Amino acid sequence: MTTPLAGRVAVVAGGTRGGGRGIAVQLGAAGATVYVTGRSSEHGRSPMDRPETIEETARLVTEAGGTGIPVRVDHSDAEQVRALAERVSAEHDGKLDVLVNAVWGGDPIVDWENPLWEQDLDRGFGLLRQAVHTHVITSRHLLPLLIARGSGLVVEVTDGNTARYRGTVFYDLAKSSVIRLAFAMSHELRPHNVAAVAITPGFLRSEAMLDHFGVTERNWRDGIADDPHFARSETPTYLGRAVAALAADPHVMVHSGRALSTAGLHKVYGFTDADGSQPDFEAYWAQALEAEHGPLGDPL
Repeated sequence: MTTPLAGRVAVVAGGTRGGGRGIAVQLGAAGATVYVTGRSSEHGRSPMDRPETIEETARLVTEAGGTGIPVRVDHSDAEQVRALAERVSAEHDGKLDVLVNAVWGGDPIVDWENPLWEQDLDRGFGLLRQAVHTHVITSRHLLPLLIARGSGLVVEVTDGNTARYRGTVFYDLAKSSVIRLAFAMSHELRPHNVAAVAITPGFLRSEAMLDHFGVTERNWRDGIADDPHFARSETPTYLGRAVAALAADPHVMVHSGRALSTAGLHKVYGFTDADGSQPDFEAYWAQALEAEHGPLGDPL
């Protein structure tokens, strides 16, 4: 097994489950030391009230070949994030190679049913604090460590990489805002040789999605009976391998400022999903869904 990220240090904020976990584990598989952060711990659950923990993800990172370090952090609390940055700095000579902003935790907050004029504003603004403010706070305190390195990568995990409406206003604002955050950071980081990108998976087969269909990863295809589009889903491993490929690319600056996707990046880097397949939900949408639902939207 090649380890192109041996000696590299990463922070995956929001690495407890889903795409964040997939990214953390695949960075570990490439040899990195990965700080896995989030609120869900063996010492207590977050408001998401799910069983996955940062400790479990960290163990998976280590089992994959890296070094996983769990750190319980509420990324909406600037002082906790500052303490995380100070710890990483103290343990790695003030430097960091990869920062992944995958904090989400918004599932219990999203109102999918009502238009803006019927939504609860406190709930909507709470979603933005959870899904956008956390990314800004985390970048504010950890970017100096990448700048000190003089190279590196910042990744904003989002949903969709086009201007297409995402179903409800506050969710749309959250996922679009982190794309714009990556774009804005890319301009400020370019003089320091640090790339900033946004990335989206396709139809992500996360733990929560498996639960939604009442299946496990072992028998996930049984869920296709409820939703035929589920056949084109992809695991968090696919997203993780996309990010690991970017992190190992010495020419990653060519991507800086862009909103990327697993579907597009597998064509560049040749990585596969856990089962050896190469899902391409963008192509599937164009073939099977565009006539009914319209195009995904213009690239951002």
